[in-house]
Amino acid sequence: MKRVNDFSEWMNRKYKTTYLVISLIIFTLFMIAVLPNVSETTKEITGTNISPDTSFFYTSQKLYDIAESYGEAGRAYYIRSRFSFDIVWPIVYLFFLVTMMTFLFNSSLHLIPFLGVFFDFLENLGASYVMFRYPLDTGFIATITPIFTLLKWIFIYISFGLILAGLVRLIYCKLLMEFKKK
Repeated sequence: MKRVNDFSEWMNRKYKTTYLVISLIIFTLFMIAVLPNVSETTKEITGTNISPDTSFFYTSQKLYDIAESYGEAGRAYYIRSRFSFDIVWPIVYLFFLVTMMTFLFNSSLHLIPFLGVFFDFLENLGASYVMFRYPLDTGFIATITPIFTLLKWIFIYISFGLILAGLVRLIYCKLLMEFKKK
């Protein structure tokens, strides 16, 4: 636990507003330009918008159903994209979430997004393994992968919720200070 605290303190010391601006620009560019293109390409190749990555919760059977609906080319594309795009994207949203939370809270709360990314990577490994072995049963991996997805989304939603709360608090404090000046 000491190493986690040391890492958190190090991040607080190294934080610069420049990092926040850079992370916001990169995150916004990804949201506007990259994600829609990846989504469109994925739909063209897999024939569907359904993906384990974008679901909040699904079952192992649903994961097998998705693997079947993708077809061989779709499954191959899915695996490739998990080890290219879906390595970069979590780093982008991690950078944004961590810098934003460090700016707003200057506490160890900025470690929460790391859990989201950790479970995102586990989800990618599990879902890719299921896609690779399909139609063979993958047992435990197919069962645990939806849990990784659920945990990923929980930690990401908590992070965004904290950011929203932090922004509200920041605006409230600024308004309160302005009101007290008058």
